[in-house]
Amino acid sequence: MWYVSTRGVAPRVNFEGALFSGYAPDGGLFMPEELPQLDRGTLCQWSTLSYPGLVKELCALFIGSELLPKDELNDLIDRAFSRFRHREVVHLSRLRNGLNVLELWHGVTYAFKDLSLSCTTQFLQYFLEKREKHVTVVVGHCTKIQELQMTTVLKQNVHVFGVEGNSDELDEPIKTVFADVAFVKKHNLMSLNSINWSRVLVQMAHHFFAYFQCTPSLDTHPLPLVEVVVPTGAAGNLAAGYIAQKIGLPIRLVVAVNRNDIIHRTVQQGDFSLSEAVKSTLASAMDIQVPYNMERVFWLLSGSDSQVTRALMEQFERTQSVNLPKELHSKLSEAVTSVSVSDEAITQTMGRCWDENQYLLCPHSAVAVNYHYQQIDRQQPSTPRCCLAPASAAKFPEAVLAAGLTPETPAEIVALEHKETRCTLMRRGDNWMLMLRDTIEDLSRQWRSHALNTSQ
Repeated sequence: MWYVSTRGVAPRVNFEGALFSGYAPDGGLFMPEELPQLDRGTLCQWSTLSYPGLVKELCALFIGSELLPKDELNDLIDRAFSRFRHREVVHLSRLRNGLNVLELWHGVTYAFKDLSLSCTTQFLQYFLEKREKHVTVVVGHCTKIQELQMTTVLKQNVHVFGVEGNSDELDEPIKTVFADVAFVKKHNLMSLNSINWSRVLVQMAHHFFAYFQCTPSLDTHPLPLVEVVVPTGAAGNLAAGYIAQKIGLPIRLVVAVNRNDIIHRTVQQGDFSLSEAVKSTLASAMDIQVPYNMERVFWLLSGSDSQVTRALMEQFERTQSVNLPKELHSKLSEAVTSVSVSDEAITQTMGRCWDENQYLLCPHSAVAVNYHYQQIDRQQPSTPRCCLAPASAAKFPEAVLAAGLTPETPAEIVALEHKETRCTLMRRGDNWMLMLRDTIEDLSRQWRSHALNTSQ
């Protein structure tokens, strides 16, 4: 399997080259030179697979056994998912009124990124050991909990720096660094944000698993559609879903965003342009103005036309505003439906889901579920629908409180989250804090050890 840049100037690479590159040298994103096509028989065979089983099949398809033998690939993926708390790794919760919530957050940081990053780091380790090399990984914006996890790692090869600015502002210098090919090669730099093809590849499994869990039967002709609602900021999960659709998965995609609505405006009006500023919302991980994975979507929609894609993206980088060509916009609006959700709608959705199901959504998941509620309230024709849930509600106590879900109890510790999540929303007087018990226990042990070594 070969990979080419969406901008058509960089030389093609294999999976290993795409894995270690992040951005292509010409500023584009790597995509498979050709997309395989899955027939009905393959889909039927895959329909009984677990989530890890689907990841194995997809990775084998897009990596190639000549580069990574199937048995070794399977071992890497088993190792990647060994630390997930849920035995299924990804779990579908079936709630009232046809609401299906696919929980992608059972990893170590309680977020969907754990799924793809766990696999990606295994791939990195495999090739680095094989080549006897090392790399420097540059990562970007993270939550407070992830910040604590990173800043308390007492390892000589982990360096954490604080910078000012939002996620989009942080991406600019990172992209500038990776544009300097000589500097990148000299220091063996790579990025692991959602521009990395490996992450998009693994995220395709979300859509396959959602489809097979929610489709009533594979015996009909044609195969039934399932609607997958994707809450997104940088459009990585959207790109993964669109690629899954292109290779034969019968899904209809809905992209759900918060008030930072560039993707929504692009789908509805063809207006791919920045707003004056990023708006802070309860769904903070989606507070992004530059959804860089839309470049992959544009490339696919244009029939893999790198000249069209390069012209669009260079204009966007130069002027921060692009009106999509009419034909391209028409194809996009046919392929994807979109919705933009306010903070008020987020808290209302969280409250409604709790009232109806005693199930607590994170604000990002609520962005997706809000679309589902809109459809059932309008009594739209019933299509099986799955809402992707990217994070545990326990990571967002402020949003839980904003939704009016504070328990009226004097108890010191109140567990609001999913029963299998080792997280607790704690109250000390009038102050609330989130405690990830596994994380806090680990931090406490590390700092006790550090303090002991320092005192000696």
